[in-house]
Amino acid sequence: MNTTTAQTVSPSPAAAFEAAPPTPVKVAVIVGSNREGRFGPVVAEWLLRRVREHEGFEADVVDLADVDLPTSLSFRPSADVVTELAKVTPKLADADAFIVLTPEYNHSFPASLKNVIDWHRAEWEAKPVGLVSYGGISGGLRAVEHLRQVFAELHMVTVRDTVSFHNAGGLFDDDGNHKDPALADAAAKGMLDQLHWWAWALRSAKEERAYGR
Repeated sequence: MNTTTAQTVSPSPAAAFEAAPPTPVKVAVIVGSNREGRFGPVVAEWLLRRVREHEGFEADVVDLADVDLPTSLSFRPSADVVTELAKVTPKLADADAFIVLTPEYNHSFPASLKNVIDWHRAEWEAKPVGLVSYGGISGGLRAVEHLRQVFAELHMVTVRDTVSFHNAGGLFDDDGNHKDPALADAAAKGMLDQLHWWAWALRSAKEERAYGR
């Protein structure tokens, strides 16, 4: 008598992704500059509109201009510092992914951004981050490359594609709209698609097995 043994075929990663329940990816958008007169809010509003238009994200904002953390780190922070941390730490911990918006100061990223990074560790681990930059002729890309090194040390995944605004002040009108948005919109979609995939993949993996260094 002939018998046939049924074989279980595991779905491909793409099929598994398509079959996954539509649980939103929680993304924290970090506005990295706290400089007086900063241009960051203009770019941030443009970015947030793209995030909210992209299916699958639930966005929260961490604006470092609203957080006053000391540069002297402490394992036993004072009550005042604990109050400041309460403005940002829960949002970082709750996020599945991050988008960091950074200008470029002297070939790197702002001290305010490095400070909030250094005040945290577990909140960053095994999560992806997309990078959006703005500046003069370089578009903030040197700040982005420095951030990649920092985030690698924190066990994060930086997505490959970025969004950068060269000579940013001349690209937006008085209402904060990009004057010629086609290329920027396409770059944002590419970055967000990659970020969503990595967030879904890492979140799913951590549900099966805790991340270990």
